[in-house]
Amino acid sequence: MIATAAPRATGSAVWADTLLLSFAQAGYVLAQPPVLQPAEPFLDLSGEDIRKSLYLTTDGTGEELCLRPDLTIPVARQYLASGRAGKVAGFSYLGPVFRYRGSAPSEFLQAGIESFGRQDRPAADAEMLALALEATRAFGVNEVEIRTGDVALFTALIDALGLYPVWRRRLMKDFNRKISLEQDIEQLTVASATTRNEYEGVLAALAGSDRKAALALVTDLMSIAGASNVGGRTVAEIADRFLEQSTLKAGALPRDALVIIKRFLAISGDPREAIAQLRALASDAKLDIAAAIDALESRVGFMAARGIDTAMTRFSTAFGRGLDYYTGFEFELHAKGNGVEPLVAGGRYDGLLQRLGSATATPAVGFSVWAEALAEMGKSGRPS
Repeated sequence: MIATAAPRATGSAVWADTLLLSFAQAGYVLAQPPVLQPAEPFLDLSGEDIRKSLYLTTDGTGEELCLRPDLTIPVARQYLASGRAGKVAGFSYLGPVFRYRGSAPSEFLQAGIESFGRQDRPAADAEMLALALEATRAFGVNEVEIRTGDVALFTALIDALGLYPVWRRRLMKDFNRKISLEQDIEQLTVASATTRNEYEGVLAALAGSDRKAALALVTDLMSIAGASNVGGRTVAEIADRFLEQSTLKAGALPRDALVIIKRFLAISGDPREAIAQLRALASDAKLDIAAAIDALESRVGFMAARGIDTAMTRFSTAFGRGLDYYTGFEFELHAKGNGVEPLVAGGRYDGLLQRLGSATATPAVGFSVWAEALAEMGKSGRPS
């Protein structure tokens, strides 16, 4: 259901009214998706932190359900089920979400915006950051630290390096899970380079071969050997895992690629200075990542046009938010001097709607507001 009236908020609703009014004035229609959601999209598409914090249940038909842990996927599903699917549309929201958070309350309020269908990606990204800053000001919080990144840059880098597919998957997964890539790359490289065995030549041949053909060969060999499943895994699953390990063992991450990735991940600071460093890296290493750098530069220009002081914005190539569905721009707003948990966070997720069932890819970007934390900060007057 797409609603036109705001949900009742706990406590003082003044900040809620102010926040939702600012979203409405920007053209975002209020959405109220159901609290109970299919669990599969969250299990398949969210980051590890959300997956392990779900509250799960099962209905009478056996379908696994969950209390919504955030509102991005529910609003996206609602958009796809509406008559506006495939068209430019923007939605706002304010309501409870449910995650296990240790000693912190498992139910808390989340507000935010999701924008679908806009092809002017750099401008839409800049608008999200500008609206996020307006959201903090609605709570009386006027000074925040702005942290930004762009997973599309890392994706472009990995693609340009021409690594084995298993390395690409491994590195992208580590980036999205906020693992220290530099540490992980070192461990994998050492393990790959020092592991030797009597069938190393076979592994090298498989690693460099067509993936489908190699998978078929390994599956056939296991079937001939009489294997059906081991430890609950099917022959196909075991074969796929074997191929991944064969690549890691026989095709260690090349040293020149490691050096380039380390140099890339060290870039941070003023966005415009970062752009210059990225162009220098691309030129030195002869990497075709110009389109991703151009998109970053265009976004920074639109941010400046919206009055955002980009010199006060910290950009980092290693910045990631830990959500598997992000594909581009990512950002967090933090309280000055208290940077552990974000007050507002968001980013671009152009592939999510297609993974939710859309026939075509749909550009999408948005952000979430930790409303109660901001309300408490605004009430206490720090920072302001």
